[in-house]
Amino acid sequence: MRFAFGKNWRSFLSLLDEHRVDESRRAICELLDRENLRDWRVLDIGSGSGLSSLAMHLLGAEVVSFDYDPDSVACTEELRRLYNTGDKRWTVAHGSVLDAAYMQSLGKFDLVYSWGVLHHTGAMWQAVDLAQQCVSPGGTLLIALYNDQGRRSRIWHGIKRCYCSGAIGRRLVIATFFPVFWLYSLVLDCRNRHLPGSHIRNYARKRGMSITHDWHDWLGGYPFEVAKPEEIANRLSASGFELQRQILTHGLGCNEFVFRRQP
Repeated sequence: MRFAFGKNWRSFLSLLDEHRVDESRRAICELLDRENLRDWRVLDIGSGSGLSSLAMHLLGAEVVSFDYDPDSVACTEELRRLYNTGDKRWTVAHGSVLDAAYMQSLGKFDLVYSWGVLHHTGAMWQAVDLAQQCVSPGGTLLIALYNDQGRRSRIWHGIKRCYCSGAIGRRLVIATFFPVFWLYSLVLDCRNRHLPGSHIRNYARKRGMSITHDWHDWLGGYPFEVAKPEEIANRLSASGFELQRQILTHGLGCNEFVFRRQP
């Protein structure tokens, strides 16, 4: 049982424009506290739509992108075709982060990037361990993983299973939660004294994403695992990483981490 991530990303590509690309670049630069990625070799694990790979390529990096979902691979290849203009410093492949031999074959990278992916593999901790092995000494690991909310996370696990159980389950979950999400967006606008609809209209500022596609991703994103921030920090610290930055959520969504491997 698995959510069709690639089909969701294919739909998202119809909305992609220069504004979303710029927002993705800005978000990556802010997280890394850098103006560019010139001369960096970057691995994008779970490239999805290809937007982050594109952003890092435009920031000057040599990018290797791969995904487990063939539709996601096709999306990334489409973006490379549209924006790459023959540059061979961006390669796209089909692969699994859980395939130890494949991961070893990729070599070492200045930046290993995996935003909101490893918790959907069905073996999150194994995925984290294999991802960090690709970081070169002195290199950077940037990951985002779902926040562990205890009982709430267990409830969401059931909701996601229902969404992925078939057409009836998917329609039931969408019909139940999309109105709730719309209402919550309006509540946020009122709380922040913004015009109704502002939260939805401005959502592209979050890494260039689309709110409705993210809603589908959240409701259907299965397999689904979660982690506490201290679990991530302790596990990577034991592998020779130092936490450089973290952005934590207090509810739904991902905690973001930037680690540096000791030289």
